[in-house]
Parts: sequence; C-alpha cells; structure tokens
Amino acid sequence: MSAVLQAQALSIGHGRRCVAQGLAFALAPGEVLCLLGANGSGKTTLLRTLLGLLPPLAGEVRCSGQDVAAWPRAAFARHVGYVPQAHAGLFPFTVEDVVLMGRAARVGRFSAPGAADRQVARRCLEMLGIAHLRASVYTAISGGERQLALIARALAQEPALLVMDEPTASLDFGNQIRVLEHIERLRAGGMAVLMTTHQPEHALRIADRIALLGGGRLVAIGAPRATATPAALAALYGVSESAVAASLSPFLDRMTA
Repeated sequence: MSAVLQAQALSIGHGRRCVAQGLAFALAPGEVLCLLGANGSGKTTLLRTLLGLLPPLAGEVRCSGQDVAAWPRAAFARHVGYVPQAHAGLFPFTVEDVVLMGRAARVGRFSAPGAADRQVARRCLEMLGIAHLRASVYTAISGGERQLALIARALAQEPALLVMDEPTASLDFGNQIRVLEHIERLRAGGMAVLMTTHQPEHALRIADRIALLGGGRLVAIGAPRATATPAALAALYGVSESAVAASLSPFLDRMTA
C-alpha cells in the first residue's frame, strides 16, 4: 500500500535557522500517527512544511507519491485537510459559512456552494456535535467551539489525509473525548491522520504509531507503548521519570486491564 505522506531526509526551519533535520517517516492510509514534543521543538513547523506552507531546508515531502511543491493547490486541498490551532478569526462569518469554506476546492473558482455542499457542511457540523451553532457568528463562540468548527471545515474537504495541530487543546473534557472518538471513526473509514498533541494519554489511546520530536531530530517513532515510555517522555519534556509514570499509570493500567 503506497504512503499517503512521506518525508525523506527532511530539514525544517525558518529562513536559515534549522529547527530539526534528518526527519524521515511515512504515513499509510487508515493510519493515525501522533507527534509529541515540547514547546519549540518544531511540531507546527514540521506540519507547515509537510503541507507546503513552508519550504523544506533540505530533503523532500511527497504526498501520494508526488512532491508537495508540484501539487496544484486546489487538488492538494481536495486531498489534504488541515486543522490549525484555534484562532479568533477576523470577519463575522457564521459557523456554517466557515465550514462551507472547506468545500471551496470542490466547488470551482467562480461557483457558489450548492445544496449538496451545504448538506456536507451540515453533516460535518452534526458529526462534531455543533449543528446548533451553524447560524452563530464564528468570532462570538468559544475557543473550543471554534476548534470544533475548524475540524468540521477540514472534514468538509473530504480529504484522504487529515493534518491536525493540537486539535484537543482548547476543548473541554467531553469534547476531547468526542474528537478522539471521531478520529477513530475516520481511521476505520480509511483516512490517514497526522496530529500533534501535548497529551500523551491521547496519543496512547488512538495512535497506531507515535513519533517523538526533540533536540532537533526524531528521537523515536514506533508502536505507542514501546515509544512513549515514561523514560522517553521524561527525557523529551525535561521532567522526572517518576512524575511521568505517576501521571500516566492510571491510563496505562486501564489499557492493560
């Protein structure tokens, strides 16, 4: 099965400043890969490079076998959905209008969304449990609700690959669970998901593989329990192994029960 996304000998950064180098991994259809790393380790920079929003300093990124830079942007938007960290927004669009923006690459440059596009948008709102907000002004809802709207917008693209930057960071406990459950359903449907998170317990719950980014390199990548060990997480975040073990032990105990 060919990779949906592949990075080879990749160096990332801003201008001449290198943040991380020698990065190599591939993501298969129906796979969830979670990226863990401390603040400033380069997680968002890596995602933006994989999406073609930043040029690589070295190496290459390929999406379904084709160099990301060679993809026409409209075709890429039909293939890859991106969920950034929640933001306040600048214009008073309704929530439904924001989600409909995800249909832009499928509608055509000079066409307006039709009834079928609105049905897709409303179905995505329903899947995330925010259909009741569709007429609300995006800038007036909470940060967590805006995050759910951004996820719905990406799903409205009907992509093969979903890239998510800390998708649960602004959410309350209930909505965190809903998003994780939805990611599991997307995987079951064959969608590939690459996501960053600061919550190892989320990665341990839903990931097929976990990657650890720190010290300017991929420290490890592999099966969740073998990769996100208390020792590895302690070194990654600069805390004690005993503190990590105490924090994760209730979750790990439930996984092995």
